[in-house]
Amino acid sequence: AECIRTKVFHDGPWRTVSDVEYATAAWVDWYNNRRLHSTLGMISPTEYEAAHYADTQAVAD
Repeated sequence: AECIRTKVFHDGPWRTVSDVEYATAAWVDWYNNRRLHSTLGMISPTEYEAAHYADTQAVAD
């Protein structure tokens, strides 16, 4: 709903179901990989995960 019902992510009406599916997939990608998350120290979840595994690997070595 955050992606589809607002004008933040798209200007104008949605024309096809494919448009909605594409926009939803793009929003999910942004939300899971690129948005800055305050609980994670204002870094993206992807950056946080990479740092976690780098720390884990450093301890194992």
